[in-house]
Amino acid sequence: MELIHGADELSRTTRSWRADAFEVGLVPTMGSLHEGHASLIRHARDEAARVVVSIFVNPAQFGPGEDLVTYPRDEARDLEVCRRLGVDAVWAPAEEEVYPPDAPLPEPDPGPVGETFEGAARPGHFRGVLKVVHRLFDLTGPCRAYLGEKDAQQLFLVRRMVEQMGLPVTIVPCPTAREPDGLAYSSRNARLGAEEREQAGCLFLALSEAAALARAGETDAAILVAAMGREIGATPLARLDYAAVVRDDTFEATTLLRGPSRAIVAASFPSARLIDNLRLPHAAEES
Repeated sequence: MELIHGADELSRTTRSWRADAFEVGLVPTMGSLHEGHASLIRHARDEAARVVVSIFVNPAQFGPGEDLVTYPRDEARDLEVCRRLGVDAVWAPAEEEVYPPDAPLPEPDPGPVGETFEGAARPGHFRGVLKVVHRLFDLTGPCRAYLGEKDAQQLFLVRRMVEQMGLPVTIVPCPTAREPDGLAYSSRNARLGAEEREQAGCLFLALSEAAALARAGETDAAILVAAMGREIGATPLARLDYAAVVRDDTFEATTLLRGPSRAIVAASFPSARLIDNLRLPHAAEES
């Protein structure tokens, strides 16, 4: 496995792979790799001839008072995970390689969707996400990029950026990887104390209740949202940030389930803030 630090070196490496007729698979991460990342890497490994994993904690997507400084980092362990999973190259750059001080970089506008839900809770977050992802795609060149559905709003915005800007990247959404009780894998899970961890399953329980209601024929989104709110609200250590039902094609809140839609939730615990989502069944799928 090759360890790459420079931006130019990443571009040279992926160009050489394509010159040898290898398809490039890219897995963008902020490190602290867990089973969710491993599932993305395995997916990429199955579909692409060469796989590169990026490891970079992106300061542009953290706001004032957020956990940039304390975000979990363990590069040695991350590299071992990548070796074990058969990754061909890891790009672990310094900040100046990602954001050269004298080189203005594109800053794609996330638009109104980027100001809702996670964008409302974390102002400027998605502008920082799209900036770093655009930079990564520009350096990597034509590739297949593997992104988890756990960060559904981010996935929506990255996919739309690729479409609107005509980038030579195929976005491959991958199912959310979950722990046995349904909790979505996240680097921030490691911060949860034992009692918090036990109660964190309330997010998946809330989403599952919304899905059960939809499966039973309920189409009023307000009823699903209320059920999710009750489940998380009844969890002593959880504070509900938001619960909503959005359309998959616009990521806008909907009042009535018609076609593909998704339940989304965010909740704060004393040690970490968690998000999750679940695609909802709808009539067209049940018929």
